[in-house]
Amino acid sequence: MFCRYPTVDELTARAAALAQAHPDRTVLRRIGSSRAGEPIQLLSMGRGSRHVLVVAGPHANEPVGGATALRLAQHIARAARAAGPTDTTWHFLLCLDPDGARRNERWLRGPMTLSHHYRHFFRPGFAGQPEWLPADPGAELSPETRALLDLQDELRPMLQCSLHGVDVGGSFVQTTRSLPGLPDHLARSAADLRIPLELGPYDAFFWPSPGPGVYQMPQPRETDQFASLPAATATSTWFHPDRYGTVTAVIEAPMWGADEVAITAAHPDVHGALETISHTLRRDAQLLAGLLERVRPVLPDTAGPVLAPIDEYLAVCPSLADEWAPAAALGETGGLPPLNRARIMALRIAARRLIVRTAGLLHQLVAAGSEPVHEVRATLERFLTQRCDAFEADCGARWIPVSDQAEHQFRVVLAAFRLAAQSADQHSGSDAALDGRLREPGRVRG
Repeated sequence: MFCRYPTVDELTARAAALAQAHPDRTVLRRIGSSRAGEPIQLLSMGRGSRHVLVVAGPHANEPVGGATALRLAQHIARAARAAGPTDTTWHFLLCLDPDGARRNERWLRGPMTLSHHYRHFFRPGFAGQPEWLPADPGAELSPETRALLDLQDELRPMLQCSLHGVDVGGSFVQTTRSLPGLPDHLARSAADLRIPLELGPYDAFFWPSPGPGVYQMPQPRETDQFASLPAATATSTWFHPDRYGTVTAVIEAPMWGADEVAITAAHPDVHGALETISHTLRRDAQLLAGLLERVRPVLPDTAGPVLAPIDEYLAVCPSLADEWAPAAALGETGGLPPLNRARIMALRIAARRLIVRTAGLLHQLVAAGSEPVHEVRATLERFLTQRCDAFEADCGARWIPVSDQAEHQFRVVLAAFRLAAQSADQHSGSDAALDGRLREPGRVRG
């Protein structure tokens, strides 16, 4: 078990050791290259005709998936030794965005505080995130996205699990197809490991829920996200293998838990909470926008990868502040679902996260430079410390050990696999029974 997040090199080394230890049923191969030329590695275990694809590291700042993938691979290897081969081949994409993951390695060894995390945080702009397809149909796919799509087309997996790690909040699962029974498995694992179950997550605020903590991804033209955000779920790489009957499950495990995301009781002051969230988001975004404009003229040409998400965050903050203000959210045409304590906490976390992510990235851009840059850096130092302390206090954020994060995802992946396999077997059995009836003597085929 991991007591800390593995680096990209550690992931590759451990996967190579597994392949060397089990050469008869394990293969480690390169399925593509990142934009910077990093290898994108796939560890495959088994010889079965049924395939499961586990994608780790789809977001650069969410490293738990690598630990989970190795935990699963070790489990599959032990199970094969004990019980022999099965009809399932497991495939572990070790890190979909190795370029971005390497940028985040500066905070992986701690200390595990919000302040340290956000000072060294990196997440590419929306267009640079490999699980999302380009909004422009004519746009070229990134090499990471192309590698994933080609792999999905090659494997046509029964199940695809995408492993994510929300920074503050609780655990939840988003699925492209129904997996009856999954909410119970999710809840048991979360309770056992003292991980909050998120009952109104920002990512799935408008989505139907078949059970606590599980959310069904919307189809095209259904309400997807807040009006201020891009609605691309139905055209993402999560839905790409849907044509093969694949079930995709996006499994979130939090780094820092916030227990209130699991409380569905009525909030005592929805209007006041929304007013505070909206006002604070607007005020802090304006301050950061002003700091950025002071230093933008002197930023180096290499600032692009860090500047892109800063510009995106600052562009969306004002419209989200408008959308979350009481007049818009609670009016006769209010666009938000009923707001309880869990949903209010989800909005509070989302607003604070936007600000500290922006401030942390901007802080990295002004590491050196002229006197005005130094002044901005000093302001950002104070701002980040204050806002991270307020974030932690406001949300009651508590660190969840990496081993528990990975164990939780491990359990949920196995539960999703068993449920998907059961559904596939039932479907196959129905097809076989129908085929048998059609072949019975004396029956007329339609």
